[in-house]
Amino acid sequence: MKRIALAIAVSAVALLGAVDSVKVGDTVPNWSAVDENGVTHKMSDYAGKAVVLEWTNSECPFVVRHYDAGTMQLLAAALGAKDVVWLAVNSTHSNTADDTKAWKKERGFRYATLQDQDGKLGHAFGARTTPHMFVIDAKGVLRYRGAIDDDDTGKATKRTNYVESAMAKLFANASPDPSDTQPYGCSVKYKD
Repeated sequence: MKRIALAIAVSAVALLGAVDSVKVGDTVPNWSAVDENGVTHKMSDYAGKAVVLEWTNSECPFVVRHYDAGTMQLLAAALGAKDVVWLAVNSTHSNTADDTKAWKKERGFRYATLQDQDGKLGHAFGARTTPHMFVIDAKGVLRYRGAIDDDDTGKATKRTNYVESAMAKLFANASPDPSDTQPYGCSVKYKD
């Protein structure tokens, strides 16, 4: 009985000590992560710039569909021309830097992919799916999180790209609407 009580107490302390993920409207913590080339990226490196974080996994059919369609690459290029930073994040515990390099070569995109095998960055943001998108404004505030668009089946003839819409609102000094949507895709393959 004492063991059960101890286990419950330890679990309660673990839950109470758990850090909530960043919510829309929160200032994003100064995270740090290394990309596939060993370059360290920090949120503070992008002070004064909007940042889009894209959770990815090259083995997820939803991610593959979006890369086949050019969704991520084309939007990243268009926003990059407006000085927005686009970073992919791979929290798949089995992913390696070499896996990422091969995926980038196959798909022909240039933006960095942060290697998050321990899942710290993914858990800090509450990333649940691939893809799962996060838009941070130039002041470091999370302004949008959720799906890339409203077409989870990939069959819609007309779709709304939520990230593009959120950025258009931010460029117009307005608040994204919606600011929080239900992401769709594969679950993030965290280590634990």
